[in-house]
Amino acid sequence: MLFSYFSCKLCDTWRWLSNEGISNEACSLAGHWRLGKLIAFYDDNHISIDGDTEIAFTESVDTRFEGLGWHVIWVKNGNTDYDAIRAAIKEAKAVKDKPTLIKVTTTIGFGSPNKANSYSVHGSALGSKEVDATRKNLGWPYEPFHVPEDVKRHWSRHVPDGAALEAEWNTKFAEYEKKYKEEAAELKSLASGELPAGWDKALPTYTPENPADATRNLSQQCLNALAKVLPGLLGGSADLASSNMTLLKMFGDFQKDTPEERNVRFGVREHGMGAICNGIALHSPGLIPYCATFFVFTDYMRAAIRISALSEAGVIYVMTHDSIGLGEDGPTHQPIEHLASFRAMPNILMLRPADGNETAGAYKVAVLNRKRPSILALSRQKLPNLPGTSIEGVEKGGYIVSDNSTGNKPDVILIGTGSELEIAAKAGNELRKGGKSVRVVSLVSWELFDEQSGEYKESVLPASVTARVSIEAGSTFGWQKIVGDEGKAIGIDRFGASAPAGKIYKEFGITVEAVIEAANAVC
Repeated sequence: MLFSYFSCKLCDTWRWLSNEGISNEACSLAGHWRLGKLIAFYDDNHISIDGDTEIAFTESVDTRFEGLGWHVIWVKNGNTDYDAIRAAIKEAKAVKDKPTLIKVTTTIGFGSPNKANSYSVHGSALGSKEVDATRKNLGWPYEPFHVPEDVKRHWSRHVPDGAALEAEWNTKFAEYEKKYKEEAAELKSLASGELPAGWDKALPTYTPENPADATRNLSQQCLNALAKVLPGLLGGSADLASSNMTLLKMFGDFQKDTPEERNVRFGVREHGMGAICNGIALHSPGLIPYCATFFVFTDYMRAAIRISALSEAGVIYVMTHDSIGLGEDGPTHQPIEHLASFRAMPNILMLRPADGNETAGAYKVAVLNRKRPSILALSRQKLPNLPGTSIEGVEKGGYIVSDNSTGNKPDVILIGTGSELEIAAKAGNELRKGGKSVRVVSLVSWELFDEQSGEYKESVLPASVTARVSIEAGSTFGWQKIVGDEGKAIGIDRFGASAPAGKIYKEFGITVEAVIEAANAVC
């Protein structure tokens, strides 16, 4: 067996295993998947920042985890009973069919004569006087950061063992590689993160003659095309796969007895889903996880998405139902501020494709960015495949879709994203009939566009052309950066409403007529 190892997690009594909602989501899935090699240590010291945990928390963690399908062991003296801890680990490793929680009851700040077993040791340093008192109390005569020789010897004994185990593994892998060349090459790519040559050629391309379709459906076409050439691509949805359109049709469900499959059923666990995908992305460079829900439900998993950005985990977030265009579900499901909020988050790509080519381009960008997560905001309603869109354009974040001007001096620039690019394009055609020179720009990703050279950005949005109109079915917050003081931003700065997409767009002024009126006002 090439891979067989245990995963251990050390958990704070108050923050993770006992209280945080994400713990129940993730641990529920661990129990469902019967992850027998997962061992979690629960530091049961009954202290939180506000004081004793009994002021807000009296449930039985043991019983809860047993209900989640975990094996539970209690070490009653975690301060000094090292043999009991060793015995618990041995017992946990012997349990093969479920994860194990080892609850270790300890005294927080053990050894501190004045602060042990109090909240004051939880969130702040002991202080120099209390450190000295603790050293004396524990009989520890060494200087700070000094490692005694007997401790060094104890830990260093593992170095030759590790080298021998590595040599043994390398020998096994060499034998495996001789017998299974293709499988070994795939395994190496998963370990290294090197993408197969020409993988992006699998992405579909579209023409205006292709039928209109929702970008969520076009997203599924891209996912299934990529799954054939990217062995590390896997993922799923938070109980919305049939709506997010994220199923890989050639694969089954990842379950306890089918670990080779690639459709992950996360259930209604958005926060846990994001955290699990972070773990997958950071585990091995060649694993490319994606996860999905409605765009508005990123509110349930924002902390995990932020950790993706902070940890440089290249998770692909497939977020459908991206605007008021989702229709009758109404304002609780209609994202308004979400595009702006993710554009404000560091080290993340917010992509809102307008059609098939832009959806394919968004996936190319997302796959290539292994140290930066990507969010794809996708439509529920059908959209036409527009002339002038391209995968290459998406890679630059913003690009010209159509233009009848000369000398980089259009009368007005119309800028759209996602489903509103079609509206901008139609408005541009109407304005040209009236004699205006009009440039239509797709600004699918602000972050990517910001990274382009000054020369390229000037070629798309020349500083001398201040007559600019943007249209996006979301908050106008931030658009002044693009349209400037003399331009106009058309959007939605209130909550949505329940109505069919066409009717609600008209009601909120997300229309061709509104763009034409704004264009005539600025030029």
